[in-house]
Amino acid sequence: MIHYHGASFSGSPNSTMALMSRHAMVSFARPEPVSVVAEICQSFTIDNGAFSAWKSDTEFDIEGYARFIKKWYRHPAFDWYVIPDVIDGDSDDNMKMRGAWSKFCQGDMWELGVPVWHLHEPLEVLTQLAQAYARIALGSSGEFADVGAPPWWARMTEAMEVVTDEEGQPKAKLHGLRMLDPTIFSQFPFASADSTNVARNIGIDSRWTGAYAPASKYSRALILMERIEKHASASRWSETNGIAKNLDLFS
Repeated sequence: MIHYHGASFSGSPNSTMALMSRHAMVSFARPEPVSVVAEICQSFTIDNGAFSAWKSDTEFDIEGYARFIKKWYRHPAFDWYVIPDVIDGDSDDNMKMRGAWSKFCQGDMWELGVPVWHLHEPLEVLTQLAQAYARIALGSSGEFADVGAPPWWARMTEAMEVVTDEEGQPKAKLHGLRMLDPTIFSQFPFASADSTNVARNIGIDSRWTGAYAPASKYSRALILMERIEKHASASRWSETNGIAKNLDLFS
């Protein structure tokens, strides 16, 4: 799987260089790193920043996002982008948002867009998205917003039953939004996942004491990314429900 690290690292601009030859996700809510990321990373994606807008109770700038995507989507290192979504909206709200977004797309720009299925939306919507798109992003929301909590595991189990076949293989490529935790992504057949875990944790000095006190945030980022990237996603869904790892090669 591809591990996309949130690119807005704290500290000096030099800390962003820890992403050299890795994969990054740039948020439209904090787009400043995109020029550097496009030069140093193997590939990058763009998140619409709707979650940040929702958390800060600000209106999402769909026209600004369209201009941002148009500027970057043909870059050789660009992979895909997240289609605008309504974080706390229902399935109708998000269908309307995808329809509104389609009016801003030109040519192949639409083809690189990835829709979000929110866990509080009906499973029927997930089925429809898996039939219509090559890749789907899964977003934790509503009563399932707490990634890794028991209700979240139960809902993800229901989702996997819908979006995988009898062999446990996904019917579309799956991306886990805010799921770049090895205890999470190792149990699902994800093609990719992202989080800002590294960006946030390198700035918490109280966690980097004693033997865990490298000299710089750059070094901290390297350590955390190495630990995350040593893990892969599961090759298939095997109904773990958070209890056991998907380790087919181990008895």
